[in-house]
Amino acid sequence: MTTFIGRKLLQLLPVLLGVSFVVFMMVRAIPGDPAQILLGQQATEERVAQLRVEMGLDQPLLVQYVLFLRDAAVGDLGDSIVTGQPVTAELLGRFPATLELTLTAMLFALAVGIPAGVIAAVKQYSLLDKITSVIALTGISMPIFWLALILAVIFNVNLGLLPFGGRVDVGVLSITGMVIPDSLMTLNFAGLWSGITHLAMPAIALGTIPMAVVTRMTRSSMLEVMNEDYIRTAYAKGVLPLRVVFRHALRNAMLPTVTVIGLQFGILMGGAVITETIFSWNGIGNIALDSIYRRDYAMIQGVVLYGTVFFMLINLAVDILYAVLDPRVRY
Repeated sequence: MTTFIGRKLLQLLPVLLGVSFVVFMMVRAIPGDPAQILLGQQATEERVAQLRVEMGLDQPLLVQYVLFLRDAAVGDLGDSIVTGQPVTAELLGRFPATLELTLTAMLFALAVGIPAGVIAAVKQYSLLDKITSVIALTGISMPIFWLALILAVIFNVNLGLLPFGGRVDVGVLSITGMVIPDSLMTLNFAGLWSGITHLAMPAIALGTIPMAVVTRMTRSSMLEVMNEDYIRTAYAKGVLPLRVVFRHALRNAMLPTVTVIGLQFGILMGGAVITETIFSWNGIGNIALDSIYRRDYAMIQGVVLYGTVFFMLINLAVDILYAVLDPRVRY
């Protein structure tokens, strides 16, 4: 297993190298001069040219790429041309918010999708199965931005049950009476409740599509497994139906479902851009969109590389989970 994990980690290097090269070239193909955008339209040509030299934009593209790789090898992804802060520090500061939203959305998808898929498979062709299939199809078909707006209108505008925008109410969290920024979380109950209520709508909006995909895959896998000989043998031996379904059938049906879960978890990071923008969620998706508008080369490259590493680590975790679920994979 250790050799397998080491080999997978080594495979990250050529993939990261290829992704970094493609992104580096594509970002610089975007129309617009970062130096001109940073200085404004009123800046003189001499000042723009001077800033381009300071930013290294006057160098050939291959030279710029080699310099970028040299700095990235030691964890330096450059400085944002908008904020002037290191890209690595900016991403690490935004990562907890995106991870919080993504994990909650995936937990919602699994908590609803797996039980729904199992029930639909066990009750095949029943009314419950048909309702589940319709809900899953609706969840896959509905765009995230449209669902987010519907949730906002229902639960915020009409019912007033959930807040809209941000991670927590400003001023709700406090330490010894001192107001602290909304990016900090404490064990304060009011702050915890505020964070949960702010998280509910974005997580549901982001997790609906993965929930529908997991439901359909779980149902399909369970139907295939339920027709196997060992399942019929277990029923014939008098094993309790719940034990047959969850101990024998579900474990074997989870292999293809785990693959889908891993892919969906990676896709959620991309879907978070839309969700974070709509709900003013201060995460990596939000800063990615802003960086594209401002032609912030360094930040765009950092966001893409972060997403690539995250997606590949998720795939590695899925491969390891295969061996846990099915011992035959280890051989």
